[in-house]
Amino acid sequence: SFALMSCEKVPGLSEEEISEGLKEALRVGTDTAVTKLNKSDGFFTDQAIKILLPEEAQPIYNVVSTVPLLNTLIDQTILTINRSAEDAVVEAKPIFVDAITSITLDDALAILQGEDTAATSYLKLRTQQQLNDAFKPKVEASLKKEIIFGISAENSYEKLINTYNSASLGGLLFDRIEENSLSEHTTNKALKGMFVKVGDEETNIRTDVSHRVNETLETVFAELDK
Repeated sequence: SFALMSCEKVPGLSEEEISEGLKEALRVGTDTAVTKLNKSDGFFTDQAIKILLPEEAQPIYNVVSTVPLLNTLIDQTILTINRSAEDAVVEAKPIFVDAITSITLDDALAILQGEDTAATSYLKLRTQQQLNDAFKPKVEASLKKEIIFGISAENSYEKLINTYNSASLGGLLFDRIEENSLSEHTTNKALKGMFVKVGDEETNIRTDVSHRVNETLETVFAELDK
């Protein structure tokens, strides 16, 4: 538990100020992260968090040389999956705000004196299940949206699997793909990517003065720098 960590006071600041500083850092960090991801190419061009094909689709790469159409379908599917994640990610904001609001004083002190991404880890622990439950229906809705040229990620992925399965001649040439974990896969990867970005923002606030965008952040983290 975070509360069991060292909770020494920071000189010159009250516990309330420290708690407020941490909550503010998380508010700014989550808001900035979500804003960066909730736009075209937020996921797609970021190699650290770009969402690739689900596990069950990996065998498709083994046959692209013999079925050239698969290459185009792979590219289209990956683009539409990432566009869906970019579309859905905004749904995380209110869940983050709730979790941040309920952080206790003890937890705040422990988090603040923890590692550069201690608050992000705490948030992940507290919100993972709730985010997953709230986020999955939104991701599913986004995967069904006709995102590019009137095609949804779901249609694109089904077409990719069907083309691969047809080329297998009923499973004679290679094993057919029977699974479709697209919504689960996209939900998991989108959440993972979001926490990577929140962690980056938290680290920035802790280590770089230019990211302390308001007075609360400046005051609290300046004391911690000493």
